[in-house]
Amino acid sequence: MTTSEQMLYAYAIRSICFIEEHSIRAKYEFDGNDYQATHVVVYSGDEPIGTLRIRWFRDFAKFERTAFRKDYRNTHTLKAAADFAFDHVARKGYDKVITHAKSKYARLWRIVLGFKNAEGKKPVYLEGHDEPYTELVKELVPPPNAISVSTDSVVLFRIEGAWDAPSKFEAIVQ
Repeated sequence: MTTSEQMLYAYAIRSICFIEEHSIRAKYEFDGNDYQATHVVVYSGDEPIGTLRIRWFRDFAKFERTAFRKDYRNTHTLKAAADFAFDHVARKGYDKVITHAKSKYARLWRIVLGFKNAEGKKPVYLEGHDEPYTELVKELVPPPNAISVSTDSVVLFRIEGAWDAPSKFEAIVQ
């Protein structure tokens, strides 16, 4: 996500899915971590249909607030969105993604997206939620061109996710 309009789309989808459909209180849905995260907005044509938030930790990324509008909830859409997010995370050099999910969604994450239950982790109980969350983990393989300290410096100035495209601000050196 690179525009304030896209952030509004992410908020709108989460409001529909979590606040309206699941009766999650707004103060729990919008917890302040939005300002330190990467947000993925999924589109059907030019219509925003889904979103997920990625938070970054020392040696893993965490998927949170994954939501799709009702008419677009299917394994094809989920898999396409997740594959995009997995590629983004791996390109940044991370080899592990975790998420937390209620039982029926945890099953979906395991079957469709290849997550496994995190070993040695107890379920998490959250206020206002009707069942515990299970921690899941997925191993990734960063590509050879993963962003690292040895990446060409000019790439580090480029827009998040558009590392292969020179920005309009790069000087042309002859």
